[in-house]
Amino acid sequence: MKKRRGGRWLGALAGLAGLTAGAVGAALLLRRRGGDEKSKSIYPEYNRREKDRWAQPGMPVTFRAELMPGRSRAERTYRVAEILPSGRVKLEEVAGDHAESEFEAIR
Repeated sequence: MKKRRGGRWLGALAGLAGLTAGAVGAALLLRRRGGDEKSKSIYPEYNRREKDRWAQPGMPVTFRAELMPGRSRAERTYRVAEILPSGRVKLEEVAGDHAESEFEAIR
């Protein structure tokens, strides 16, 4: 059986071409991901822009009457101190963070 002379070089060249293709693919993937735009979440409330949030800092919100029975509307109204990335809010005089569903709809 006769041995081919350039077999070793041909294998090395094919291996080098594979490595080059992998490096180019990885560079394209990283270039695509790294940009000025924020990465998207699978949860829509995290993808909202700041202007599209249901509440803004300083805005008054009123807890639903079922959550604070026996209190008047004025006693259930608080101001938003901070909006968290999840869409929940922190209030000025109330401990913890609260979801949109805990408040009455804006009239």
